[in-house]
Amino acid sequence: MPDVIHLLPDHIANQIAAGEVIQRPASAVKELLENAIDAGATEIKLIVTDAGKNLVQVIDNGKGMSPTDARMAFERHATSKISTIEDLFHIRTMGFRGEALASIAAVAQVEVKTRRAEEEIGTYISIENSQVTTQEATACPAGTSISMKNVFFNVPARRNFLKSNTTELKNIIDEFTRVAMAFPEIHFNFSHNGQQVFYLEKGSQKQRIVQLLGNQYNAKLVPVQEETSYLTIRGFVGKPETARKTRGDQYLFANNRYIKSAYLNHAIAGAFADLIPKDSFPGYVLFLDLDPAEIDINVHPTKQEIKFTDEKIVYAFVQAAVKHALAQFSIAPSLDFSLDPEIQSLEAIQKPLTEEKKSQAAASSLYQSFTQKGQAHLIETNSYKPWKEMHKQDEEIRQSIHTNALHAHIGPPPAGEKEGTWKSELAKLKEQFLTPSEKTPHLDFEHEHRPISREQRFTWLSDTPLMQLHYSYIVAISNQGYMLVHQQYAHERVVYEQLQKAIFGKPIATQQSLFPLTFSLQQADAVMLNELLPEMKQLGYHIEPFGNNSFVVQGTPADVEVGNEQKAIEQLLDQYKHKRNACPA
Repeated sequence: MPDVIHLLPDHIANQIAAGEVIQRPASAVKELLENAIDAGATEIKLIVTDAGKNLVQVIDNGKGMSPTDARMAFERHATSKISTIEDLFHIRTMGFRGEALASIAAVAQVEVKTRRAEEEIGTYISIENSQVTTQEATACPAGTSISMKNVFFNVPARRNFLKSNTTELKNIIDEFTRVAMAFPEIHFNFSHNGQQVFYLEKGSQKQRIVQLLGNQYNAKLVPVQEETSYLTIRGFVGKPETARKTRGDQYLFANNRYIKSAYLNHAIAGAFADLIPKDSFPGYVLFLDLDPAEIDINVHPTKQEIKFTDEKIVYAFVQAAVKHALAQFSIAPSLDFSLDPEIQSLEAIQKPLTEEKKSQAAASSLYQSFTQKGQAHLIETNSYKPWKEMHKQDEEIRQSIHTNALHAHIGPPPAGEKEGTWKSELAKLKEQFLTPSEKTPHLDFEHEHRPISREQRFTWLSDTPLMQLHYSYIVAISNQGYMLVHQQYAHERVVYEQLQKAIFGKPIATQQSLFPLTFSLQQADAVMLNELLPEMKQLGYHIEPFGNNSFVVQGTPADVEVGNEQKAIEQLLDQYKHKRNACPA
């Protein structure tokens, strides 16, 4: 039998390795931006065409490369960051494994122009399918420009799995935001199809957050700053009113590297306990600075999942820092355990408790109620009731509700009419409404329930009156008793069915706005809203783009409260993102 194991050709091995690093154009954007930062750039320009499918270009003013380094940079595992195994535990740069450029060159057509500041002539290199086709001297500014064209041109199956341009552009914006957020001292310029998406000047951390997430965060950020011998925590958390239904505005960094950590997300959410609804998520931008030896960033190809040496310590520090920030700025309640001198000088505190005062306190009813009947384990002997007796009470309550409803139906005894006539009329109605019909199955609680349909179990008697309880519930008499309807949920169901009919049928009528509303969104949300504009028009919203991530609401559905348009649209986008993130990619 011949041998069957053999080595893969280099171009196939490169494409397999590239699949772990370059999953979509956004992956290449992340790697190229991080390389520019490692090169010491102070200005970085990102140019994207057709959501990165045709072109991703990153231009920086970093230190550049020599002709030999420019050629070696595209070899597999070629790096200037690691020389010994110990270097893996002292990494502070963004890239270090040397697989990014090799992976990009394996699945795209790449062009590089680079020049060091001390040299007069730069280097031009063209690579296709991991093979260098051209290398020559060229005139170019100091720094590096790398262009990735026609991604997955040699792997058509991979290219077919790319999403729509809107989705791929949103992924690129997400990666750009994560990188730009961590380096406010760098000037970034991002354009797509010739239109500027972001123009970020150098500034403070808060200014960069507002530039990326929107001006609405300017007055809603709480600073976090805690320093310990183990780690430093800095950044900002959003006030409780900024909580959203999705995790879109959560950014966590370790040594300026964006990371994903459900463990630390839980710590931060715990600090917001009782401040926001349980189905909402707080917004934050937090940076953890600690010794690189305390973390392992080489556990995932994208380097977004890391391991801490002691996760429990990091968890406790992060949660304590966020809690302290919220309490310090009067966002969360805090307890002051310092002793008030005025209270300490009171006579009741200064004088000792005598035996006479002890006996007076023990004789009081308040003291006896706590010492005799206040124990958690004490159960009154008469408090237990058998199940059948409790069921009997429930039946009496149900009969009382029916009787009150029937009284409302026939009204009180008319003046001058005999009370016996009124009672006989009431008895007839009770017999009609409260006696189970022979055609309807009777629910026997003492025996096994027979399977019956929802329609058989409850049939609303439409000619009977309705009752409202606590302005929240509607009580309606049915053939089996009564139905308790939650008004809010019932209203949401009616609106949902109306909107569903509008999507697949006749659009909802639009009420034109006398004074159109103009509002702005984050870049990623603006891209999403542009995609949803046709569906929004079916739902009665007439929205037009106004440039620079702004929109104008020219009309709204007739049943939307005036002045509530922006909030309704933002909540709709949150729900859309929440449902889309819940579905598998």
